[in-house]
Amino acid sequence: MAKVLTLLVLRLLMNLLLIGWISLWIIKPTTIWIQSWRQAEDTARHTFFGYYGLNFAVFSFPPIALSIVGLIYLSLLPQHHHPTRGGRGAAITVSRPAIINSFIGIVSCFEILALLLFLLFLAWNFYARVSNDFKKLMPVKTMNLNLWQLKYYRVATRFGLLAEACLSLLLFPVLRGLSMFRLLNIEFAASVKYHVWFGTGLIFFSLVHGGSTLFIWTITHHIEEEIWKWQRTGRVYVAGLISLVTGLLMWITSLPQIRRKKFEVFYYTHHLYIVFLVAFLFHAGDRHFYWVLPGMFLFGLDKILRIVQSRSESCILSANLFSCKAIELVVPKDPMLNYAPSSFIFLNIPLVSRFQWHPFSIISSSSVDKHSLSIMMKCEGDWTNSVYNKIEEAANCENKINNIIVRVEGPYGPASVDFLRYDNLFLVAGGIGITPFLSILKELASKNRLKSPKRVQLVFAVRTFQDLNMLLPIASIIFNPIYNLNLKLKVFVTQEKKPSNGTTTLQEFLAQSQVQSIHLGTDEDYSRFPIRGPESFRWLATLVLITVLTFLGFLIGLSHFFIPSEHKNHSGVMKLAASGAMKTAKEKVPSWVPDLIIIVSYVIAISVGGFAATILQRRRKHKEAPRMSKEVVIKPEERNFTELKPIPITEEHEIHIGERPKLEEIMSEFEKNLRGWSSVGVLVCGPESVKEAVASMCRQWPQCFGVEDLRRSRMKMNLNFHSLNFNL
Repeated sequence: MAKVLTLLVLRLLMNLLLIGWISLWIIKPTTIWIQSWRQAEDTARHTFFGYYGLNFAVFSFPPIALSIVGLIYLSLLPQHHHPTRGGRGAAITVSRPAIINSFIGIVSCFEILALLLFLLFLAWNFYARVSNDFKKLMPVKTMNLNLWQLKYYRVATRFGLLAEACLSLLLFPVLRGLSMFRLLNIEFAASVKYHVWFGTGLIFFSLVHGGSTLFIWTITHHIEEEIWKWQRTGRVYVAGLISLVTGLLMWITSLPQIRRKKFEVFYYTHHLYIVFLVAFLFHAGDRHFYWVLPGMFLFGLDKILRIVQSRSESCILSANLFSCKAIELVVPKDPMLNYAPSSFIFLNIPLVSRFQWHPFSIISSSSVDKHSLSIMMKCEGDWTNSVYNKIEEAANCENKINNIIVRVEGPYGPASVDFLRYDNLFLVAGGIGITPFLSILKELASKNRLKSPKRVQLVFAVRTFQDLNMLLPIASIIFNPIYNLNLKLKVFVTQEKKPSNGTTTLQEFLAQSQVQSIHLGTDEDYSRFPIRGPESFRWLATLVLITVLTFLGFLIGLSHFFIPSEHKNHSGVMKLAASGAMKTAKEKVPSWVPDLIIIVSYVIAISVGGFAATILQRRRKHKEAPRMSKEVVIKPEERNFTELKPIPITEEHEIHIGERPKLEEIMSEFEKNLRGWSSVGVLVCGPESVKEAVASMCRQWPQCFGVEDLRRSRMKMNLNFHSLNFNL
């Protein structure tokens, strides 16, 4: 009871923090807030906390506090808890696809609502600022502008605030270990598209802001003197130009046409974000920077935690080479490390490349494989082909190669086993997109749960018969009846007419498939190189708190040292400042001094967080060094992929040759076999065309925010669409 009450209090606190931060953004452009905030800053300026501490506490701390409270909340939940299964009345679905477009992707009802609210906020912010500017038009001292030029100049300036709003949210979607989207059960692969949206908005508003400003300077012949002006207080325009150029370069190289063909160009160019953020700080000033600091703060700490984790080395215990040019790699893990199905890791193999990291879905289940973790990759690029060749060389080499070193970051995945809340599952995979479903099916087969999907339909589309080998890791699940689970598989081979080995059933084909199993590690490697995963949520919350207190301490301390303040005769100082007879302490120092203080405080705080994480990792390494017995370890090389027990009567799984899946017909057949109304989780992983086809099919059962189509009032199921693809 106490734990439930604590969770409710934490959830209430998270909602209050979120609502409070959003409210600050809404009232920020109002005249009442501007006047009240100036008075609050003047009051705080002459205290130990200072105006800088006040800005941080009000504008920056709420999202960081939300992250801390969220991590504590997740630490109190049962590990990979099972969400409550809703009935017909509770089936309010906001994940249903509403817009399906090859350019913007698949957009759900909830995402449309959130996007409209954000655009409404931007419109309000822009209107409030511009209308206030037009009421108090003041000429620019250094330029002679007529009325339209002055208005246009003010409008261009306010577009910069819209870019600032996008920047404040830009980095939250790409957090991994500290991701707050986990509280909404939104996975990293899905939240990346929000980063793309915010980034596109940021570049658009920045281009309008910077381009319009340069246009006014050009037609008034002030561009040379203005752009190189490094003002003692106020804007640093050359820094704004640097920020605009680097941001535009990152955006161009992140376009799909470049990112997919030249991933390394995209990856390394994106590290210019450091230059972009520093230039933005010098251009906008410290007061504006406090609004965007939360995302930058959490991203920096998240990055350093990932670096600390990725420094630990592991090794490949074994590998299975499939004839379809796919590889299954098995690495050791700590038996205490658990992860939810559909989780993924980032993998680095120094033997192939010391700098490239690639994400791969985990195909094993921590409920079954306590001491090892498996991934599968399809060799279709330079890096994956190099991995395949290295493993193949190790198998054919006379001097056996042991300990192919790897580095692993993760696992990352949902906080809850989300798919267990559905009555039935409809899984659609294209090619290597089968990988997350392998772990889901292994999880379903591992335990006889009362609350788990009873019927599972798997639709698997491949180009060639050889690609069917990717089903071998779950062959025993496919062909052996599982208590309380009805699994049916429909396979579609789209580009071949008949198998080369003359088989007619899926069971016969998999039984004759050739798999080369290679043992690369030793029994000692299980205890020498286990993957331990990220720190627990509780320790992550502690690290965030340590880092934020360090930052605040150095921010206040350095500001007191380098920015003089008047603590004596506070009332007299306030009167002088109000009358203009005395400049405040902030105005006495160059604008770049507070900017540098923020940078130094940030670097020190993130370094302290990284040092604390390193200590925690070493502590875990010495404390958790499990020795794994041979009895509990199922060695990959001992698996026999061809021992498939025959099904007693007939094989219910189907192979369709030379055709593509007709999803509507398959779903209609699936619906006929259901008893009564039920919720159906529709999960898809594969190429964009497969995702769009599944999303289009789901729209035939429209129910957004609980409003059912009256024409389908007799339908038996409520479809809940989920995409598991990586959009990196």
